[in-house]
Amino acid sequence: MHSLDPRTTALLVIDLQNDFLTLGGAYDRGGAVSQEARALPARVAPVARAVKAQGGFVAASLFTLWPDAHGEPMISPHLKQLRPFLAKGDFAAGSLGQATVAELDGLVDVSVWKVAYSAFFNTQLDWVLRRGGVSSVVIAGIVTNGGVASTARDAHMRDYHVTVLATAAPRPRPPCMMPRWPICARWRISQRARTSWAGCPRERASRQAGHPERCLLYTSDAADDSL
Repeated sequence: MHSLDPRTTALLVIDLQNDFLTLGGAYDRGGAVSQEARALPARVAPVARAVKAQGGFVAASLFTLWPDAHGEPMISPHLKQLRPFLAKGDFAAGSLGQATVAELDGLVDVSVWKVAYSAFFNTQLDWVLRRGGVSSVVIAGIVTNGGVASTARDAHMRDYHVTVLATAAPRPRPPCMMPRWPICARWRISQRARTSWAGCPRERASRQAGHPERCLLYTSDAADDSL
């Protein structure tokens, strides 16, 4: 059983960016923003405040499309197929679209710019966390089977204790093939932890329904001032 110490814990906010979520952003223009995703900043912000209030660290990943020699964004083939609407200027380095959403203003200590699903891949996130004395990470963001899952796996492989926030990691629609609840059991994510953080109401519902998987997670429903 692993207890989370806020002083050695970091909240990792995955891709809560204007081009993904806000009106007029790239995904909004492409009709690819879900209501579940749009609700996420309001859920994550109280968690970030609570983490910082108790001495924790908040890091954010920013998906970035870098330009080629002609100024056109370098988009991986699979992403171009999934999101053909992406165009020049979307997720551009240093742009408003690339930036973290306004709800998290003043709450993020460090941002890393990433080019793939995982916030650890080809970024300085691991270096920053280790230099900051972080041994546990709590992950929230978009989406469960994309950036969140990849970051969780990579964190686990680097020996961090990993927790995923159930109500702060929505799936895309249509639902992915991977079941929602086993995500925590497969990667030692929640470690059956019992901490001072609030238990997820969905975990209780899952147990009552007879599902063995556990997802003890901090949720926005209980996000006042306490971890």
